[in-house]
Amino acid sequence: MDRYRNSVVRTPLNSVVVKRRSKSKSYRQSYRSCLGAASRLGLTPALTTRRLNTSRRVPKSHNITEKMEWKLSYVTPLYQFRHTRLKSYSRQLSAFIAAEKQQGLAVEVDGLQSSYRVSFSVVHGMTETDDDAETVLIQIRSKPSFAKQDEPQSPLWSGWLTCINGNPDYLRSLPKDFTCLPLFCSSGSEVLSTLVKSWFQQTFDCCFGPLEISHTSLQWLVVLWTNCHTESSIQHLKMIWTLPVLPPLQITYTVNPQDAWELWSSVRKEENEGGEEEEEKGSNIDIKVVMRFMQGLKSHFYRHFRMDLSAGSLKQVSTALGSAKYSGRIKISNSRYMMTTLTLLTECALLKMPM
Repeated sequence: MDRYRNSVVRTPLNSVVVKRRSKSKSYRQSYRSCLGAASRLGLTPALTTRRLNTSRRVPKSHNITEKMEWKLSYVTPLYQFRHTRLKSYSRQLSAFIAAEKQQGLAVEVDGLQSSYRVSFSVVHGMTETDDDAETVLIQIRSKPSFAKQDEPQSPLWSGWLTCINGNPDYLRSLPKDFTCLPLFCSSGSEVLSTLVKSWFQQTFDCCFGPLEISHTSLQWLVVLWTNCHTESSIQHLKMIWTLPVLPPLQITYTVNPQDAWELWSSVRKEENEGGEEEEEKGSNIDIKVVMRFMQGLKSHFYRHFRMDLSAGSLKQVSTALGSAKYSGRIKISNSRYMMTTLTLLTECALLKMPM
């Protein structure tokens, strides 16, 4: 018998939105504030605590074609990494994998018994500020032993390192020989992922670690993706919660997209009544608004099903724009809004890195 009890619920079409008025002016942290004030990563002046930023820019369009699921890791700054030496890195990593295969450490990888090719390349345009290092894409392609001569190689593994809107104070504090690309995304064989990380660690004196997407970060994604509904229909808002009961209860909560949008619009309207300048209101989302929106969803659920989701934890969220899991896996199904998502994940990676 499954350890989890699974409950699937949907919002009634005629849901009621409970409005709550707030007189307080929402707080917007500057993306480029100095360490003397709160930085965009929420660092204290003495760097004694770390937390997620409390204000974010709304998603904007950016075109990229990849639509696969990625496993997330953080990586510490790379020592003496050079974007001008990517061809050399391609040869070095290829030789490293070949040597590991010869020693019997890569024999489990499907496709490595045939010819394969490693390539490093820069993904142009995947930066938001002058402090961000250019995103680097790594691909391992293979061709079966009996393939036709003109048959193209098929992707065996893909990975990329990126830094989108990285904390400027931290980036500028690094010695010039270090390059910060804190977010590592990989898709493919775990054996190849391990080999690629091992090569990076030996070559650039860095270390990798798993990157989960926390309960708070998942709530940010719920809001950021819902905010895109009028431009690119989210089609559904599906959340998976777990409640700490025995046996553990897993709840799938699917919200009608129009219901989610109406709730979000009412919450934003309350925020706009706080008196902020129009430009500030339209281009940023505050953590207080995120909490009000999530509380509206939880209150709606409680009114209909008498279960308090506040006692549980958000483990997964998905819309037509993408999906994200607490375990550190994300799929970006609509690339038009990926930059804000990657900004959030860059923050998560920087916060998770050992200092």
